[in-house]
Amino acid sequence: MVESPNQRPDPDELLQRLQQQEAQSQRGKLRIYFGASAGVGKTYAMLSAAQRERQAGRDVLVGVIETHGRSETAELLAGLEQLPLREVAYRGRTLREFDLDAALRAGASRKPLLLLVDELAHTNVEGSRHPKRWQDVQELLEAGIDVWSALNVQHLESLNGTVGAITGIRVHETVPDTVLDGADEVILVDITPDELMTRLKAGKVYLPQQAERAAQNFFRKGNLIALREIALRRTAEHVEDDVRSYRVAQSIAPVWNTEGSILVCIGPHPGAEQTVRSAARLAGQLGVRWHAAYVETPALQRQGAAERDRILAVLKLAQELGAETAVLAGSDAVAELVRQAQTLNCATLVVGRPRVPAWQARWRLGPPTMTRRLAMLAPTLDIIEVAQADSARRLARAVHRTHDEEEAAPWREAWPRYAWAVATCLLTTALSLPLLRLLDLANIVMLFLLGVVLVAVRWGRGPAALAAVLNVAAFDFFFVPPRLSMAISDAQYLVTFAVMLGVGLLTGQLTANLRFSARIAAGRERRAQALFELTRDLSGALLTRQVAELGEAAVQRTFGGQARVLVTDAADRLVVDGSAPDGLDASIADWAFHNEQPAGLATSTLPSHAWHYVPLKAPMRVRGVLALQPAQPRWLLIPEQVQQLETLARQIAIALERVHYVDVAQEALVQMESERLRNALLSAISHDVRTPLTALIGLAESLQQSLSKSASALGPQQAETAQAITGQARQLNALVNNLLDMARLQSGAVNLRSEWQSVEEVVGSAIRAAAHALGGQAVQTEIPADLPLVEFDAALIERVLVNLLENAAKYGRPPIVIKAGVTPQALVLSVRDHGPGLPAALKGRESELFEKFTRGAAESAQPGVGLGLAICKAVVDAHRGQIVAANALGGGAEFTLTLPRRPPPEPVE
Repeated sequence: MVESPNQRPDPDELLQRLQQQEAQSQRGKLRIYFGASAGVGKTYAMLSAAQRERQAGRDVLVGVIETHGRSETAELLAGLEQLPLREVAYRGRTLREFDLDAALRAGASRKPLLLLVDELAHTNVEGSRHPKRWQDVQELLEAGIDVWSALNVQHLESLNGTVGAITGIRVHETVPDTVLDGADEVILVDITPDELMTRLKAGKVYLPQQAERAAQNFFRKGNLIALREIALRRTAEHVEDDVRSYRVAQSIAPVWNTEGSILVCIGPHPGAEQTVRSAARLAGQLGVRWHAAYVETPALQRQGAAERDRILAVLKLAQELGAETAVLAGSDAVAELVRQAQTLNCATLVVGRPRVPAWQARWRLGPPTMTRRLAMLAPTLDIIEVAQADSARRLARAVHRTHDEEEAAPWREAWPRYAWAVATCLLTTALSLPLLRLLDLANIVMLFLLGVVLVAVRWGRGPAALAAVLNVAAFDFFFVPPRLSMAISDAQYLVTFAVMLGVGLLTGQLTANLRFSARIAAGRERRAQALFELTRDLSGALLTRQVAELGEAAVQRTFGGQARVLVTDAADRLVVDGSAPDGLDASIADWAFHNEQPAGLATSTLPSHAWHYVPLKAPMRVRGVLALQPAQPRWLLIPEQVQQLETLARQIAIALERVHYVDVAQEALVQMESERLRNALLSAISHDVRTPLTALIGLAESLQQSLSKSASALGPQQAETAQAITGQARQLNALVNNLLDMARLQSGAVNLRSEWQSVEEVVGSAIRAAAHALGGQAVQTEIPADLPLVEFDAALIERVLVNLLENAAKYGRPPIVIKAGVTPQALVLSVRDHGPGLPAALKGRESELFEKFTRGAAESAQPGVGLGLAICKAVVDAHRGQIVAANALGGGAEFTLTLPRRPPPEPVE
C-alpha cells in the first residue's frame, strides 16, 4: 500500500463533511424497497420489517399501504397504527388519499417517527398539494420524518423508454432517478421469474381476471427476466456510489475490487498506443469504465518535442476511445499510478510490456521493471501486460508544428543551461583561490558544494551533475597538493573526491526534484488563481462587452497567444466583427456555435486550423464561442489544460447569460413601469375629458338643430360648420370611449356578463351602432338561419364588431361582409372588406396589429390612435377566444374571431 505523502485531512473537506452530516442529521431517512415488478413482495417485506421495528420499541405509523387484496399482506398490518386517509371528491366520486398534513402533525408531535408510505410513484388526485406522492415524501423527509416506501424499476424516469420498448406497455407514473439515488437505503426485493409467474397464477398478485390479462401482456417471462436484470444493475449502481462515498469519508486507500474499473498506464516508450487499444477492447468486453494516465517525472520532462507530441497523441487516442485521461506529476511514476488507481478505485492496471535485452533477462540485471514495482507497491491490484505490436500504425501528430518548431533541436534549448553551469564552476574556483590561505580544504569543499546547489536550483539536474564533476576536477587541480596537477599526494583525498561527487550529485538530484515539485505546484496555483480572478472580475461586469474583454484577458494570461470571445446578437446569431484578428475563421466559429462542439486546433474538426474554438455553453443555451490561438498548441492536448479552458469558457458563458437576463429584467421593469404610467394616464384622460366632451356634443347637436330650423336666415356655410362640429365631437367621443375601455380592461375591472345570445341580433345591433362611421357603405351578412344561441357578453362582443366595422370603413372598400358559423367547439365570426388588405410590411407579423397604439403604415392619413384592435383582442381574450387578421383570398383584409361555446341548456318542460 502506498501512503499519501500528506496524511493530514483537508480542513475544508472536514468542514464540508461536518456540514453535510449536520444537514443529514436534521433530515429524515428514506428507505426504498426496490423490485423488478409488482408481486415480488416489496410491500410484504416492508411490513415485515416494520413489525420487527415495532417489536423493538420504535414508533411506527402506517401512512398508506396498498394490499391489492392480498390476504397475507393485509395480515401484517395487525398491530400497526394506521393514519386515516383523507376523502377527496373527484368527478362525482369520493377517493381516499394519503393525508400529508396529518402525517406532518404526527411527525411534529411524535419524534422519532417511522412512516410507511407505499406506492412511491403514485399520482395524487387533482387539487392535492403535490401532484406526485414522491413529492409528499420529500416534504416528510425535510420535516425530519423517516419514511419507508416501495418502488418498481419501470417507474424510474430514465428507464421509462427502455421498459416501454421491452414490454410494449407505456408507464405513465414515473419517479425522477434522483429520488432513488438520494435514498439512504435501497433494499432489493427479488424473486425468480418462474416463482413470480407461479404467484401470479395462484392469485397472489392480482385478482384472477386481472392476472390472466397481465400474464398475456406485461408478465411474460422474457419481460420479467429483462426487468430483473435492469433492477439488479440499478441497485448495484446505487451500492457502488455508497462504496465510493464510504471510502472517501473513511480515507481508505487500498482498492476494493468491487467495480472492476481499468487504469491504463501510458509510458514514454513506443508501443503505448497498442496498450491503449488493448485496454479499450478489454473494457468493452467487461463493460466497465476505464481511465488513462501519464506521469510526468523530472526525467521524462527533459524529453524532446517529438516524444512529448507522441505522448499527447496517445492521450488523445485514449480519449477518443472513451477513456477519462489525466496527466499526473511526480518524481516516482509507479507511486503516482498506484495512488491514481486507489483514488479511482481501479482494480486492474494495464501496462505495456518492456523490451528487456536477453542477457539482462537471463541474469536478472538492471532495475526492476514497472510491473514488478507495481506488484510490490500494490499487491492487491491485478496487473495486465500488453505486448508491443511492431506492425501497428504510427499515430499522427496530435497538433501540427510550425516550421520553426520543426527546426528546433533539444540541444539548442539545453546548451545555455550547461554553459551557465560551466561559468558557475569557473566563478566558484576564481572566488575560492584567494581564500585558500584563510580556509581549510574542508571549507573550500563546502563552497564548491554550494555552487552545485545553486546550479541545481537554477538550471536543473543535468547542469548540476556537470557542475559536480567539474567542481571535483577543479578542486583536485587547483587546491589538492600537488597543485596545478591531477595527481594526489594522499590517497585519502580519493574519499574526499568520492564524497564530494556523491554529495554534489545527490544534492543536485534532490534540489532538482524540489524545483520540479515547486514548478508543478506553481502551475496549479496559477490555474486556480486565474479561475478566482476571472470569477471575481465577472461578478461585477454588467455589459456583454465587459464580460468578453475580461474573458479574453483571462484566457490570454493562462494560455498566451490570442483570444477572442464571440457573442450573439439579438437574433441569436454569432457576430464576428471587423476587429477580429487574422486567421480567425467565422465559418468554423459558427459551426462550433450551432453544433455545440469544439472545432479547429487539437480537435477532430479541421485540426490543421491555427485557432481552437470552444462553444460557450450556459445552463440555458449557447451564448457564443471562445476562439483561442495558444502560444503552445500542445497545451490543448493536456487534460488538465483542457479542463482549465473548459472551466474558463463555462465561467464566461454563465456571466454572459447573467448579463442577458439582467438586461431582460431591466427591460421588463421599464415596460411594466411604462405600462403602469400609460394606464394611469389613460384613466385620467378618459375620466377628465369625458365630462366636458359630453357637454360639447350636446351643445353641438343643439346648435345644429337650431341652424336647421333657421336655415333660411343663416347661410349654408354656417349649417356645414355646425355639422362638422357635431361629427368631430362624435369622433372625439369614440376615441375617449376607446381610451376608457382600454383602461378598464387593463385594470381587470371588467366582469363578463355571459348570457345565451342570438348572434344575428348582436350583429344587427353592431351595424346600427356603427352607422355613422360606415357613412352609408353597404354591409352584407352571411348568417345561417339555424345558427344556435351562443353564450357570451353581448355588449362587449358588439363593441368588438363595431370596432372591426369602423376599421373596415376606414381602410377598406365596400362591400363589407360579416360571416357567422359554428363548430362543435366554437363560434366563428369574421369581418371582411374588399380594400388593399393588410400592409405588406406586416406580412408574418399580423399579430402586431392587436398591440396598443400600433397602426399600419397605410393608416397614417386616418384619424385614431390605434386602440380599436387592441380592445378587440382584450375582449376576445377575456372570453378565452382568439382573434386573427389575414389578407382574404381575392383581396381585402379579414378579421376572424373564435369564441369557445358549449351546448345550450335543455328546455325545462
